[in-house]
Amino acid sequence: MKRIFAPYTVANGFTLFTLFDRGIVMSLKKSKAVVYAHRQKQMEGDPYSFAHGLNFYKLFLIFMVGSVIGFVVETLFCFFVEGFFESRKGLLYGPFIPVYGFGAVLMTLVLYRYRNRSSTVIFLVAAFLGAAFEFFCSWFQEVVFGTVSWEYSDSAFNLQGRTNVFFAICWGVMGLVFINYTLPFLTELIEKTPNRIGICISWVLLVFMVFDILISSIAVKRQEMRREGYPATNSFVAFIDRTYTDEYLKQVFPNMQPADEKHNKEYSNQFNPQNYL
Repeated sequence: MKRIFAPYTVANGFTLFTLFDRGIVMSLKKSKAVVYAHRQKQMEGDPYSFAHGLNFYKLFLIFMVGSVIGFVVETLFCFFVEGFFESRKGLLYGPFIPVYGFGAVLMTLVLYRYRNRSSTVIFLVAAFLGAAFEFFCSWFQEVVFGTVSWEYSDSAFNLQGRTNVFFAICWGVMGLVFINYTLPFLTELIEKTPNRIGICISWVLLVFMVFDILISSIAVKRQEMRREGYPATNSFVAFIDRTYTDEYLKQVFPNMQPADEKHNKEYSNQFNPQNYL
C-alpha cells in the first residue's frame, strides 16, 4: 500500500504552530487550575482539625506567627536600611510585634472573602486595609499611652505622619503574598498538628501573651505617668517603677517617643523654610 505524504506548506506549518501554541496554553491553564485547586483545598483545611476554618484557634495561631514574622521583618529592614541591628520588639518579652499579628488576623478575615478575586482587587483591598489599620494603631497608641513608635511626617504623601503611600503599597504586596501563599501554607501546617497538642499549645501561648501584653501596657503607661509627675501610690506601682525604668524601656523600645516630641517635629517640618525652597 502506497503511503501518501502531504507536501509541507506554510499553511501546514502555521496550523502545526497554532496547534502547538494552543497545547501550551491549555497545559498552562490546566496547571494553573491544579495549583488553584490545591490552594483552595489547603485553605478549606481538615474538617476534623482543632483549627478548622477560621475558628479561634486558627486565628490565634495566625496572630502568633504574624507577630514573630513582623519582628523578623522589622529587624531585617532596620539592618539593611540603617546598617545595624536594633530591638524592634513590640512587647517586653519575646520576639513579638502584636501590630503585625493583629494585622495578619485582619487580613485573614477580610481577604479570605476576596480570595477568588483578581490580584488587582486583592492588592487594593490589602493596601487600603493595611494603611487604615496602621493609622488606627498609631492613633490608639498616642491616645492611650501618649507615645508613638513610627512617624512618617518627613515622607511624601503621608497622612498625619501615621501612614503613607509607600507603606500602603507594601501592605498591598504583603496582602497578595499572604492570601495566595502564606495563609494556605499556615492552614496546612497548623491543621497537621494533633488536636490535643494544638489546643494545649494554644492555651499556654494565650496565657503568656495576655500577661506579656498587660505588663507591657502597664509599664509604658506608667512611664507616661512618671513624665507627668505622678508618684507611685502602692507597692505594685513601685515595683513597676523599679523593674521597668525609663532606661530599660528605651533599650527595649528604642523607637518609641513621647507624642509631644512627634508634634514638635511636625511643627518644625511644617514651618521649615527649606520645605518651600
